Amino acid sequence: MIVHLVDGTYELFRHFYGQRRFNNGRDKPFGAVVGVLNTVLEMIESGATHIGVATDHVVESFRNQLWPGYKTGDGIEPALLAQFHPLEEALVAMGVAVWPMIELEADDALASAARRAVADPRVQKVCIWTPDKDLAQCVRGDHVVQVDRRTQKIRDAVGVREKFGVEPALIPDFLALVGDAADGYPGLEGIGRVSAARLLGRYGPLEDFPPEVLAKRRRSSVVAVSGERPMKAANAFTQRM
Repeated sequence: MIVHLVDGTYELFRHFYGQRRFNNGRDKPFGAVVGVLNTVLEMIESGATHIGVATDHVVESFRNQLWPGYKTGDGIEPALLAQFHPLEEALVAMGVAVWPMIELEADDALASAARRAVADPRVQKVCIWTPDKDLAQCVRGDHVVQVDRRTQKIRDAVGVREKFGVEPALIPDFLALVGDAADGYPGLEGIGRVSAARLLGRYGPLEDFPPEVLAKRRRSSVVAVSGERPMKAANAFTQRM
């Protein structure tokens, strides 16, 4: 079987702002919900039999304690926020597995589900439907892949290396070094994508870097990488699935 794991939060945002381009600011009450449901229905009609959707009930998580500048729910439009619960209820009615996250994030649910699915011998492939860079760390060979609906690309381990210059497991370390604007991590001054990939290729994870490599910036980078690892946070969620 093929397991499809969908980032429901991203899909809601995508459909909400996609429709904004054509409705002149007159948002339909459940316009984004209908868009996401149509997307899931298309997957089912194309043969998908095992689908799970993760959503964020609240944006804040334990990561806000790790990093003061981490993303929050500030600025999310009420018209968009009001569509999360109806989406979850509609998906459940369709028979789709839904994970509404409160203490952790949708990323953690997707990572946890991927970890459980890939351990099942009946599962031939796991497809994580999101362009989120964080989730690239979950890719394993061509067994667990990331699907970017926006660019129509399927990214396996080779694709992750081609895009970022590092192995999937080092994506959190890579993002801690270069920064991730979507999550509020500024990265370390003077380190770009090429130099970050080179350092990680030489030393491995940030925890293994010699102290003199990052000097006083070491603590900030290690804190940042802790927040960029949904796979680690997912362990707690796995126990409750």
